[in-house]
Amino acid sequence: MSLSEFCPRYHYAVELIGRRWSGAILRAMLAGRAGYAEIRGAVPALSDTLLSQRLDELEREGIVDRTVVASSPVRVEYHLTPKGRALEQAVAEIARWAEDWLPVPEPEGSRRPSR
Repeated sequence: MSLSEFCPRYHYAVELIGRRWSGAILRAMLAGRAGYAEIRGAVPALSDTLLSQRLDELEREGIVDRTVVASSPVRVEYHLTPKGRALEQAVAEIARWAEDWLPVPEPEGSRRPSR
């Protein structure tokens, strides 16, 4: 592929899925329907604000569907739409690439100050 063949749809997709936390949220949701707290618990260090923003963005894009379950208390569930499920192979390939090529990152706050 030459640089002159760069596709604007590809750029849009990479920016959408590559936004901070979006890929991790998608990977967590591949397990099936999940409540907000379940997604939050599956993705370490993800703030409530960013999770809400990313879920809203993914919902607007038709990747995630939000369902209000009439129960007491009311429960909100999220699940991937067919459009979102279609990303499963891409997410798996990125995970495989990361296992092969990237070091395990140090946990937040465990880095020693540089001297």
